[in-house]
Amino acid sequence: MALIVHKYGGTSMGSTDRIKNVAKRVAKWHDAGHQIVVVPSAMSGETNRLIGLAREIMDQPDPRELDMIASTGEQVSVGLLSMALLAIGKQAVSYAGWQVAIKTDSAFTKARIQSIDDEKVKRDLDAGKIVIITGFQGVDENDNIATLGRGGSDTSAVAIAAAMKAQECLIFTDVDGVYTTDPRVVSEARRLKTITFEEMLELASLGSKVLQTRSVEFAGNYRVPTRVLSSLTDPLLPLEIEANSGTLISFEEDTNMEQAVISGIAFNRDEAKITVLGVPDRPGVAYHILGPVADANIEVDMIIQNQSVDGKTDFTFTVSRGEYARALAVLEANREQLGAASITGDAKVSKLSVVGVGMRSHVGVASQMFRTLSEEGINILMISTSEIKISVLIDEKYMELAVRALHKAFELEKA
Repeated sequence: MALIVHKYGGTSMGSTDRIKNVAKRVAKWHDAGHQIVVVPSAMSGETNRLIGLAREIMDQPDPRELDMIASTGEQVSVGLLSMALLAIGKQAVSYAGWQVAIKTDSAFTKARIQSIDDEKVKRDLDAGKIVIITGFQGVDENDNIATLGRGGSDTSAVAIAAAMKAQECLIFTDVDGVYTTDPRVVSEARRLKTITFEEMLELASLGSKVLQTRSVEFAGNYRVPTRVLSSLTDPLLPLEIEANSGTLISFEEDTNMEQAVISGIAFNRDEAKITVLGVPDRPGVAYHILGPVADANIEVDMIIQNQSVDGKTDFTFTVSRGEYARALAVLEANREQLGAASITGDAKVSKLSVVGVGMRSHVGVASQMFRTLSEEGINILMISTSEIKISVLIDEKYMELAVRALHKAFELEKA
């Protein structure tokens, strides 16, 4: 008998028929002798509907009250799934995050999990029950409900799996695994059987929408084997087939095979570039530019400072497209203090990244990437690197062309 955590996304919970299918799938795993904890998301579209209602009342909803509202979507899901299991003769019990309790900090709408009390859940599992817990939410030290941010149910599931030392965390979603890139852009994209936590973390943070970045961080920090697989298959698919399907996210040292040089290509259209021109090249210039941006709670990604000419330099960085106008306004308000000649920007750029742990032991990845883009006539605006990834900023209109060209150049369609 093993403890397995199942997580189901909004699409998987999108209707009562789909919830009944989830119940059949969960029952199949329980019938095989496993202890099962299930973490479902709200029904698809429900969180957006609830947030929309809040914004009809307040343009900028109070964060605490917004969490009170947004958390109800998952409470509906756990109740319906528990009923669906009871209806087919399984013992099941549902809990909200505060009932477990999942303790968080007080950063409403983007809280972080601090601890999980699993004693109540263990008692239910030992009694033969299937336990269903709301994702996306917990409770702070003052007993306020706090949500974890969009995609937070992934993080809840992995955190529960870590706290309870589960054998595996299964993330059931509307795709059948992690692909070399988005199949909607490259039809030859290939599903990966395995990927390392490092690679998945880079892909998630660079634009891949399969898993929330924080859930991958949790899985890596606490060494929780995590599998991404489809919930749209036959719920009665033989368990031995389902248990080996999808993509397993594991540890590099767990595999004896030499890693491919590149595992995947991620991209993000939600980028904007800002350049502060002609600032004095003196100590603290980066702080004086980015300090006010940080104070406005605007996250900065790629950064470049040019070589000084006549005591002046140019400073370029990227922000999310949704924060572009606000970041420009912050900088314009501080332009005279910065001594900048001007401030310019471009909201029609995209970030493209190649990722692979094999880059550690192979040379020439950067040159092949840059040559491929050059042959397609694509200009690189900015470059950022780490040990296992290379990211470039390019004009948005070339993004899909660049992804297809790089996918072919690195032969990612081949197993």
